[in-house]
This record gives sequence, structure tokens and C-alpha cells, in this order.
Amino acid sequence: MKSFASDNYAGVLPEVMEALYRANNEHAVSYGSDSLTDRVRLLFKEVFEADVDVFFVFNGTGANVLSISASTQTYNAVLCADISHIYNDESSAPETITGCRFFPIPANQQGKLEIAELEKKIIRKGDIHFAQPKLISVTQSTEYGTVYTLDHLKDISSLAKEHELFLHIDGSRFFNAAARLNCSLKEMSTDVGVDILSLGGTKLGMMFGEAVVVFNKQLAEHIRYKQKQVMQLASKTRFIAAQYEALLSNELWRRPANHANQMAKKLCEAISRYRKIRVTMPVEANVVFAILPEKWIAPMQESFPFYVWNEATNEVRLMCSFDTTEEDIQSLIEVIERLNHTGI
Repeated sequence: MKSFASDNYAGVLPEVMEALYRANNEHAVSYGSDSLTDRVRLLFKEVFEADVDVFFVFNGTGANVLSISASTQTYNAVLCADISHIYNDESSAPETITGCRFFPIPANQQGKLEIAELEKKIIRKGDIHFAQPKLISVTQSTEYGTVYTLDHLKDISSLAKEHELFLHIDGSRFFNAAARLNCSLKEMSTDVGVDILSLGGTKLGMMFGEAVVVFNKQLAEHIRYKQKQVMQLASKTRFIAAQYEALLSNELWRRPANHANQMAKKLCEAISRYRKIRVTMPVEANVVFAILPEKWIAPMQESFPFYVWNEATNEVRLMCSFDTTEEDIQSLIEVIERLNHTGI
């Protein structure tokens, strides 16, 4: 069964599966000291056009926890959107492991951080009674599927540097955002002034694993020890690295990211024809947010699982993946059509 619940539900890109198979041919040194992982680290440097350090981890929460712990001390504060994944959907892992205070900054209507709201919490520098802000964390694309422009990211980066803060991007759907902006990965990271990036691959069609990309050498000094400390050092690192090699080579990532984004646009266009459905957010990446009639939700979920984002308003999230097809969208529309005709 296909679903519109999450791009995590999707399977594995054929090219990624082939890369895993090739990496499985013979023995290799463990814990990332193998030749394949070394080769992929060099590929990251080429793609981002910077002397980045790369650390391969098991999952997205691990990537964010490692990024934050490498950038902060236990007396620091992290500034993030009040709807951000690190604040709402990673249980208490980031706070528990890093020991930091998280300041949820009110996001704008599109789920983005604004300079004026961030400035309200960059205060009391040097005051031992106040958790000292040290990191701004931005989600790209946002939890609402909207995308920060390059200029917006540069403004946040400038603010961070002005106040001696680090800038982290939670990029679980970083590839979808780059596809939307039709820019390179370098333009959305190196050129913006990002210090550390959680680069997601699972949602784009990897089997498992994520990467932490470190641009700021100040953060690279201790991060490899932190990686072991937070239990994110894979003994068979080459199997994560091999998947990124497949995605980054010849910009393979752009094809599945563009496809998922295009499917979301088509889905938006299809459901917008119905008077009883209201799309609530601009569709910029690979997700559609919409308010549905309450009685439609359960029967629709029986055919195509999806998540209810806001139970109070019946706002739902419909996520498209690299393997979503126009036929899948049409099948969902057929369910909506039947419900619409019943007069429910």
C-alpha cells in the first residue's frame, strides 16, 4: 500500500540499493576508516566546495543531537522555531543529551524564523543567571514544507555571526529545498554561512543513515569524540557512506527531490478543486497541508494513510515521496470524489 503519511514510509531508490550491494562485496576496515568512506568524504568536499568534515550517523535525531552537542555547552541555549522537529518531535533527546535550554521562537505563518523574533532571545550575554544563546537551528525545508530563500538564510547567518552564535540547519528534507530553489547544495550551505548541517538522506530514498556536515573547523575539533559519546558511530560506516555516494554523484538527488516536489504540486491542484477542502500552506517542497471535513478523514486514511497535523482544525499533512505516482494521486482523488458525492 502506498501512503501520504511520510516520505519515511517509502522504500529505497534502486541506485542506492545498488550502491549498498557493491559495498557488500568484501571486508573493509570498520568505524569509517575504510577506503569507500574516505572517497565519499572527498566527494562531500567537492559538492560543497569547502573543506568540510563529514560524520555518518544512524538517524535524524542522532544527526541533530550530534550537531547541537558539538556546538554547545550545557549552560547554553538553542534558538529554534516553536514548530521545529528538534523541539516537538524528538522527545526530550536533544535537551537530555546536550543539557541545553531550548528557546522556542514563534515562527511566522509559513513556519519560518524571523530576525526580529530571534533578536528577542539573544539577550543577557554574560549573565550567569540566564542560559546563554549559542546556536540558531533552522529547518530547511520547514515543518510546513515551506522553503527559506537563500537571502533569508544569509540574514539569519549574519545575525548569528554578529552575536557569536553558530548556525545549524536541520536538513532532513534539505534536498527537496534545494530542488525547489533550483540551486546547488553549496549555494544553500557554504555560501550562506552555515556552521553545521544535518543532511538527511532517508526521506529521499536511502535505506538508513544520515550525515553531519561540519563547515566550521572550530566545531570539528571535538565532534568525533562526541559522535562516539552519543552512540552514533557505526561500525560498518561504509554502508551509510555508499548511499550518499549514490545520491551526490552527478546530482542524482535532484531527480527524486524534484519528482516528490512535483507530485505535491499535482496533489495540491487536484484537491483544491473541492469546495470542502482548504489548502493551508504554500506548496513549495513535497508536502501539502489541508483542512478536510472531519468525517472524510477516517475513510480516506483507510485507503491512503496520512497524519492529522492539527486535530482541533482537522488540518492534515499529505506527504509525497520519490515513488509517489500520478496514479496514486488519482486513486486518492477517487476516494475524495466518492465522499464528496455522499454529501458528508
